[in-house]
Amino acid sequence: MTTTTRTSRHLAISVHRPAQEVYDHVSDPVNVPGWAPGLARSVERVGDRWVGESPMGRVEITFTPRNEFGVLDHDVTLPSGQTVHNPMRVLADGSGCEVVFTLRRQPWMSDEEFRRDAEAVSADLAALKRLMEQR
Repeated sequence: MTTTTRTSRHLAISVHRPAQEVYDHVSDPVNVPGWAPGLARSVERVGDRWVGESPMGRVEITFTPRNEFGVLDHDVTLPSGQTVHNPMRVLADGSGCEVVFTLRRQPWMSDEEFRRDAEAVSADLAALKRLMEQR
C-alpha cells in the first residue's frame, strides 16, 4: 500500500478573548464572511448545506459537529467538486486562546499557489483576531 503525505503549515494566531467565545463565533457558518473573507464573502443556508460565494466561485462549507474540544475542522467543496479538508482548532491559553489552522498543500498546487494560500489563511486569521478583540 502506498501512502502519500503532503506538506503542511500550521498557521496560528493568539486571540485575547476566551476560547469558548472564539469557538462559538467561528463554528457558526453565518459568521464566515466576517473572519474568513478569503473563503467566502457571503454564506447562505441552502437546504441542509452552507453555500458560500468565494473568490473561487460557489463553495460548500461543512463544519465538524460542535464539540467540547475546540475542533473546527471543515470541508470546503470547490466548484470543481473536489473537497479540501481543513483541520482547525481553538486552544485555550489562560484567559485567551490560540487559533491553529493546518494548511495542507494540495497535489495540484505550485510552490507559489501554496505560498499565496498561506498568505490568505494568515490574513483570515488576522481578521478573526481583530474582529474578536474589538468585542
